[in-house]
Amino acid sequence: MSHKRWIVADADKEKASMLSEKLNIDPFIAFLLVSRGIDDELSMSDFLSDSCAFTSPYSLKDMDKAVSRINKALDNCEKICIYGDYDCDGVTSTALLYTFFESMGADVTYFIPNRLIDGYGMNNNAIDEIKSRGTNLIITVDNGISAVDEAEYIYSLGMELIITDHHLVGDILPKACAVINPHRKENKLKFRDFAGVGVAFKLACALYDGDAGEMLEQYADLVALGTIGDVVALKSENRDFVKAGLELINNGSRIGIEALREAAGNADNELTAVDAAFQLCPRINAAGRMDTASKALELLICDDYEQAHFKAQQLNIENNHRHEVEKNIADDIAIAVSDNPELVEDRVIVIAGRNYHRGVIGISASHVVSLYGKPAVIIGIHDDGSCTGSARSVDGFNIFDAISSCSDLLTHFGGHPLAAGLGLSESDIHIFRQRINEYAAKMYPVMPEQVLKLDCKLSPFYLNTDLVDNLMQLEPYGAGNSQPIFGLFNVKLMSVTSIGDGKHIRFEVEKKGRSFKIVKFQTAQEDFSYKNGDMLDIAIKISKNYYKGRYYLSICAQDIRLNATDDDKYFREKSSFELFRLGDYAQDGIYPDRNVFALLYRFLKQSEGWQYGFDDLYFAMGQSITYAQLYFALETLCQAGLISRDGRKILLNKTEGKANLENTNIIKTLKGRLNIE
Repeated sequence: MSHKRWIVADADKEKASMLSEKLNIDPFIAFLLVSRGIDDELSMSDFLSDSCAFTSPYSLKDMDKAVSRINKALDNCEKICIYGDYDCDGVTSTALLYTFFESMGADVTYFIPNRLIDGYGMNNNAIDEIKSRGTNLIITVDNGISAVDEAEYIYSLGMELIITDHHLVGDILPKACAVINPHRKENKLKFRDFAGVGVAFKLACALYDGDAGEMLEQYADLVALGTIGDVVALKSENRDFVKAGLELINNGSRIGIEALREAAGNADNELTAVDAAFQLCPRINAAGRMDTASKALELLICDDYEQAHFKAQQLNIENNHRHEVEKNIADDIAIAVSDNPELVEDRVIVIAGRNYHRGVIGISASHVVSLYGKPAVIIGIHDDGSCTGSARSVDGFNIFDAISSCSDLLTHFGGHPLAAGLGLSESDIHIFRQRINEYAAKMYPVMPEQVLKLDCKLSPFYLNTDLVDNLMQLEPYGAGNSQPIFGLFNVKLMSVTSIGDGKHIRFEVEKKGRSFKIVKFQTAQEDFSYKNGDMLDIAIKISKNYYKGRYYLSICAQDIRLNATDDDKYFREKSSFELFRLGDYAQDGIYPDRNVFALLYRFLKQSEGWQYGFDDLYFAMGQSITYAQLYFALETLCQAGLISRDGRKILLNKTEGKANLENTNIIKTLKGRLNIE
C-alpha cells in the first residue's frame, strides 16, 4: 500500500456535548457527527431521523412532459423499450421501470447494451434492433444525456425518446420529449446527487401520482442497490432510499435479491450497506463485466424461486470468473513491474498486456493505484493490434485532463477527473506513456499527497461490541458517510499468522495489558514488513460477527505504520526528490555521503537483504536518511555490485575487496549536478 498522510478529524467538543444533551444521543456519536460537519441541531436531527422526506418528482424539469407522453403511450398501447446500462445502477434502474410498467399493463421490453460489443450508452445498431421490435417510445435509464446524434437517429426512424440520466449535462441536450436529469440548471432541487436509479424512481413516482412512501414499499430495494453500487453520496434522499431498501432486503421482499443473498452466503445475517456494496453489487456488476448484464436483470425481475436460485448461481460463477481474471492480470502486472521497475517510478503508471479483459481492466487499474498511490492506466492489447485502456487516479490529479493532452494518439476517450477510458493502437503505447508522463511532470511537478482521514484516536479499552452497536446510528455507510476509521496508536506487535489460504493475515497487538487480534485483508504474510516487538499505529474499522450464539468484535486494519512516523518529513523529502529529478538543482538532503552508505549497508546486512517496498525500507530505517539519499544510495550499491534486485527484493552480493562507490556513474552524475568536488 502506498503511504498516506494520516489526518485525525477535529471537532468542537463543547458543541458536541451540547447537541448530545439537547437531542439525547450518545456523546461519542455527537462528537463523530460534529467532526463530519453535521454540527447543528437541525442537520443532526435530520441525519438521525428515521422519517423520510422526499421532494416532488415534478421538481425535476420536464417531468410533466415525460408523464404526459408515457400516459399517451399507455392509453394507445404503444410498445415501450427501457434502454438501460450494464452496471449495477443501470441494471437496477431497468428492473425498476420494467417491473413498474408491467404492473401498469404496459407493452414494455428492455435493452441493455453489451459492454464488449456495444460499449457504453446508445448506439445505432441497438436502436435498429429496438425499432425492429415495433417500438414507439424509448426511455433511457442511467444514460442518454450525451446521445445527441443517436437521438436524431431515433426520430429519423419514427420513434420518440425520453431521457432519464444522472450524468453531467453537456452544452447540447439531445432531442427528446423530455430530458430528466437532476443536474439541469432549471430543476428546483436542493439535492442533485442521485444515482440513475434514483431518477428512474422519481419518474415512477410521478406516473403513480401517489405517496413516495408507498412506492418505496415496492421498489426501495432496487433503488438502494443501484444507489450503493454507483457510489453516489449517501446524503439527503439517497440516505433514505438506502435505509428503506435495506429494510426491504432484510425482510426478503424480492425473490431475485433473496437468491443473490443466498449465493453470496449472507442469507441469515442482517445485511448492511457495506455488505451490499461488497457482496451483492459486485455480483450484479460481474454479469455486465464478464458476459451480459441481462443475466443480472433477469434475476432481479424473476418471480420463480428455483429459476432465481439458478440465475443467482450464474452470477456467482461470473463473479468467481471475474476474480480469476483479475488475479491473472494482477500476476501479469507484477511480472511486468519485476522485469521493468521503472514502470512504477513514472508519475503515471502505464502497463499494457495481451488480451486483458476489457471488463476488468478498470478494477485492475484501481488495484495499481491503491498499491503505488499514483494514477494508473492499464491497457489491454487485442489480437488485431487495437487497444482498450482504463485509467484510475488519485485525489488531486485529473486523469481525464492528462489523457486529453494525448488525444491525437487516441481513437476514443472519455471520463472524469478520477476515472477514464480510452482506445489506441499498440504501436502508440510507448509514445502515450511518454506523453502522459511529460504532461504530469509539467502540470504536477509535485504529485498530490494522499490522505487517510481518521475519525478519532481510540483507546483499546473502548473496543467492544457495545461501541459497534452505538455506531449503528450512523448507518447506512457509503460515499459521503464513510464507515468510521479509528486510530490505535503505539501498540506492540505480538504475533502474525496467515489466514484465507495465505491471502490475508491476522495479527495480535498489545497495549497496557490488553491484547486483541486484527485482520488485514489482501496482505500475505511474506508481504508484511513488520516484526514482533515493533510499536505500531493502526487505522481500523470495527464490526461484529455472529458465531455459535454470540457476537464477537471484528477489527479490520485499513493502514499500518510504525509508531511516530513523521508524515511531514516523508512528504517534504519525497517532494524535494521529485523536483530534483525534474531539474531543480538547489536541494539539500540529496547526496548520499559515507555515513548514508554505512547506515544503509549495515541495515541491509542485519536484515539479510530486503523483500518489501522502498517506502517500507525508508520507514524501517527510522527515516534516518532522506528519501532521495536512500534512492540514490540503493542505485549506487547496485552499480557497484554490492547488491542486486529481483523485482522489489534487494539481495546482498558476495564480493571480494572494497567497492569503489565514487567510481559509479550515478555518483559522478550527482557530483556534477550538485557541484561536489
